[in-house]
Amino acid sequence: MIAIKPVSDLRNYNEVLQDVADESPVFLTKNGRGTYAVITIKDYERLTATKTLFAELKKGEDSAAKNGWLDPADVRKMVGL
Repeated sequence: MIAIKPVSDLRNYNEVLQDVADESPVFLTKNGRGTYAVITIKDYERLTATKTLFAELKKGEDSAAKNGWLDPADVRKMVGL
């Protein structure tokens, strides 16, 4: 469930942190606008891993666009399959 709270609720941060769960962040507002998100370490690690994966896939796509795609049979030979 999505939880949206004013940043002033951090005065009682234990209450805010109780609402944070995996795949259920708490969004904090400041002056009525979304400013912060409090997430679990597990969610942070998942987001970081996803960002890294997409960056590597983008590198591969850029390389393929520049240098051409490899034939699947050639890739299998390169990795010894």
